[in-house]
Amino acid sequence: MNRDNPIGVFDSGIGGLTVLQRIMEALPRENTVYLGDTARSPYGTKSVETVLRYSFENTDFLIEKGVKLVVVACNTSTAIALEALKENVAVPVIGVIEPGVRRALAETRNRKIGIIGTGATIQSGAYTRALKKLDSKIEVYSRACPLFVPLVEEGWLDNPVVKLTVESYLGSLKQSGIDTLILGCTHYPLLKKAIQRFMGRGVKLVDSAEETAKEVQTALKKKSLAREKGKGTSSFFVTDAPDRFIKVGQRFLGEKVESAVRIER
Repeated sequence: MNRDNPIGVFDSGIGGLTVLQRIMEALPRENTVYLGDTARSPYGTKSVETVLRYSFENTDFLIEKGVKLVVVACNTSTAIALEALKENVAVPVIGVIEPGVRRALAETRNRKIGIIGTGATIQSGAYTRALKKLDSKIEVYSRACPLFVPLVEEGWLDNPVVKLTVESYLGSLKQSGIDTLILGCTHYPLLKKAIQRFMGRGVKLVDSAEETAKEVQTALKKKSLAREKGKGTSSFFVTDAPDRFIKVGQRFLGEKVESAVRIER
């Protein structure tokens, strides 16, 4: 495996760009390949079997591109497929759940932690299991927030519709007394402002993207795969029309998303 080989990142669509952004900030020398499965998004409403199949197809595509490490930047895929991918793929595979869980446990003071995510992520119980594994006495409160993803992709980040949706979904979590809230979907950091305003300053929001980037950094160092010279380049692939991906992607990454190549599925 060559140090110059890229890091592969896949997501069900566009939200994984929040993870890619953090990786690019932490590791500016690394080349990256991003695959957004935009034609089949969202994964949060799909069956376990379907999410597994999609996750393996996405990983196979990245392996064909010669990646040295795969980041599963989709919470639903991480919850359902991470262990199976780790067992069957020749390169290191990193998900977004465990890094976020560790950060949340470090932040909480009253050991009451909230999790918000897609229906499939919440239903899988992956966050709750990961939290309880590290601290069995943690109180966990979870809530599926399926409308957050379309709001972000529509570019509605802070308007009356967002305010009402946040209030509807998070009202019970606010009453629960949590002091830490895990944003268990890679789209949700774009709604941070609206979520923080509603939950109040006493609640710490945990965005697993930053922690995931640190984990990638550690894994590359451990395997002596970190690129030591030059400036990294990024390439983007999608499974549906690139225009929308480029437009929405620029909200996440700015002008770095100039073009994307459509692949057939």
